[in-house]
Amino acid sequence: MQLAEKMSRIGTESAFEVLAKARALEKQGKKIIHLEIGEPDFPTPAHIVEAGKRALDEGWTKYGPTPGFPEFREMIAAYVSRTRAIKVEADNVCVVPGGKPIMFFSMVALLEPGDEVVYPDPGFPIYESIIRFLGAKPVPMPLIESRGFSFDLNVLRDGLSKKTKMVILNSPANPTGGVIPKDDLARIAEMLRDRDLIVLSDEIYSRIFYESEPSSITGFEGMLEKTIILDGFSKTYSMTGWRLGYGVMPHSLADAVNQLMVNCNSCTASFTQRAGMAALEGPQDSVTAMVAEFRRRRDAMVKGFNEIPGWRCALPAGAFYAFPNITGTGMPAKELANLLLSEAGVACLWGTAFGQYGDGYLRFSYANSLPNILEAIERIRNISARWKK
Repeated sequence: MQLAEKMSRIGTESAFEVLAKARALEKQGKKIIHLEIGEPDFPTPAHIVEAGKRALDEGWTKYGPTPGFPEFREMIAAYVSRTRAIKVEADNVCVVPGGKPIMFFSMVALLEPGDEVVYPDPGFPIYESIIRFLGAKPVPMPLIESRGFSFDLNVLRDGLSKKTKMVILNSPANPTGGVIPKDDLARIAEMLRDRDLIVLSDEIYSRIFYESEPSSITGFEGMLEKTIILDGFSKTYSMTGWRLGYGVMPHSLADAVNQLMVNCNSCTASFTQRAGMAALEGPQDSVTAMVAEFRRRRDAMVKGFNEIPGWRCALPAGAFYAFPNITGTGMPAKELANLLLSEAGVACLWGTAFGQYGDGYLRFSYANSLPNILEAIERIRNISARWKK
């Protein structure tokens, strides 16, 4: 069977490839510490699970409206309006199964072959994958470690052209844990406000931050009308398997996204939407507790990495990833990641799995228990001691 040429341009997520290798080693009896997958290790909060069960019992098992149930969209609009200090309506909201459909559908609706898309590098690999798949031109924008893994704004300005159709922002960010400072967002808004382009603001980690609350570019003058907010329930409420996300965007684009949605998925599962309503309107204690635990793990992981010869690790401001610089070891990042998996039983990802500017870094998820994280650091330290001999 001959696949279409465009299939050669679509990428993947290395995290799932490493997970498969790690599982194979576990079948051989090796104990693996999983720090490769970006998935909260906390259970979905009980009141959300109960709402999902109740919805099943009550018969929420049929087709629902393609954009999402009106009452759910109204609840999301109120939540986004409150948390971003903006005004959006239910008609701006598209409910979809997970976050990725918002990336995919919005790019399909907007991009023509040859259009340029500016995106963060290192960044979530699906950005570049979809851009290339659609025949658009990816324009990677390096994130700078010394700036807390934010952009060099002069480089960003110079990377814009008349062909730039979309700019992707991700704050807090995967894989770096970086947060774009509010002053930087203000300057980015000035750069983009009068250009004929749209911003895809990936805010899936908006509730997972440690020092300063992240800002959304939609809060700056003229930007709400030209921004897509991507958010969802996977990270904040540990609902990765429920497949529940949403986008907030201008009405005209929402209509196009819903048209693509009806062609691809018909609708998002009805009972998961009821669970999502319980997540938004119910107690938020579980979110607060999860973030506090992530902070404890973050501090321990960063401290441990900075004590390993040849490693340097900045303190992540958000999300649940550490992105240590390992150039001091003299080893290529992918080679080191493979060695850590095979010899130390520690699964992580190499920086170039997230783009060319990730060279010299590793990504570790601290969505694992503190004892496991401390054991992983000890294993890495022991391996490191062997390199020096």
